[in-house]
Amino acid sequence: MPNGDNWQGDVLRDLKGGAPLPSRGPGAAGLRQPESQAGASAPGTDGTPLSGAPPQDTPPQAAPPAHPARPAASQAHVPQPPGPTVRTPESRPAIDRNLAKIAGKPRHGESFAARALRTVRRNVSSSTAREVAEVTRVAELLQQPVTTGRQIAVTSIRGGAGKSTVAALLGTTYAHYRQDPVLFVEADPALGSLSIRLGAETLRWTTGDLADIIEPQMSLLDVTGYLVQLRDNAWLLPGSQGQIGAMLSTGSYERAMVALRRYFGVTVVDCETLPAEVARVALSASQARVLTAPATLEGITSTYAVLQWMQGLPPHMITGTVVVLTQQTPHPGINLAEAVRALQTTRASVHVLPYDRHLAAGGPLRTELLAHSTRKTATRLAAEVFSLSQKRR
Repeated sequence: MPNGDNWQGDVLRDLKGGAPLPSRGPGAAGLRQPESQAGASAPGTDGTPLSGAPPQDTPPQAAPPAHPARPAASQAHVPQPPGPTVRTPESRPAIDRNLAKIAGKPRHGESFAARALRTVRRNVSSSTAREVAEVTRVAELLQQPVTTGRQIAVTSIRGGAGKSTVAALLGTTYAHYRQDPVLFVEADPALGSLSIRLGAETLRWTTGDLADIIEPQMSLLDVTGYLVQLRDNAWLLPGSQGQIGAMLSTGSYERAMVALRRYFGVTVVDCETLPAEVARVALSASQARVLTAPATLEGITSTYAVLQWMQGLPPHMITGTVVVLTQQTPHPGINLAEAVRALQTTRASVHVLPYDRHLAAGGPLRTELLAHSTRKTATRLAAEVFSLSQKRR
């Protein structure tokens, strides 16, 4: 890999046709926004990531070539041997056109009164310097170089636990702070909602499709021809095109992930719920794991049982796992502090993702509409998970 730890900058520069990349220091407020997002709100001193949803004026993705193993963009510099003809899937909308009109106007994560009160407190408080120092520290953690791609698996015990939401928050944060390529992989083919959370408009190639056509000699430019581009350095590989009954075998998942690891600095995998076989394979193969659970008595009980089971596995499994309790109502009916303490006795780290009106409404994630507490939690969570992934080489 070129230049050791800086390989990720080289491959992204190659993807952009040799254009120089900006230097990203620890201060997040000075990050360059992609040209296609020139109108998007800039990140603030609280480390607000840019929006993960594609902007309205993003040019449409070019259709893949007729032979899927030889993207046209690579013809000039990577000779490809002849291979078997593979069926080229047709593009399908991420949301059925009959349902496209039901989405309402996105809400801000917190009320206007709460935002105004926080602004007043910040103006009269002496904690601004401490807040900036914390943002700088977290940014430095998120921008650590990698020598091989880090894979982070996100799963849950039951549906509706906020698994895809947490995966979207993590990947969007990495894409904001890092300059190397970031990949979202949906390994929940039956009813996955990651593509909707990320604002993808159309879906074509899936994880299973790519496992059958990816070849070692492909460049990053070849591979991204089969992915959904979300922003300059972030792509999505869907699990399916929304079909009920779609399947993903462990063999296909393993082939795809082994092949993709060398192209992307960070890969966030939105897995099936446990105990599905692909989810168990993803958890064991990743460098860090995130287990989401609703902040309810049932969610805490199920998660505690899984963590106790993980204590019988090799030690890195439990120490490399972070639990995220998602508040799905403004006032949870449990003692959250006691729940966190109980889960921490298993040696797993625990974060609480607070209730957020924007997240609760569903639909594409727009980080500029997230509540301040949500942004802060997501950034700290991303930093801790990434640090854990670095400890396991």
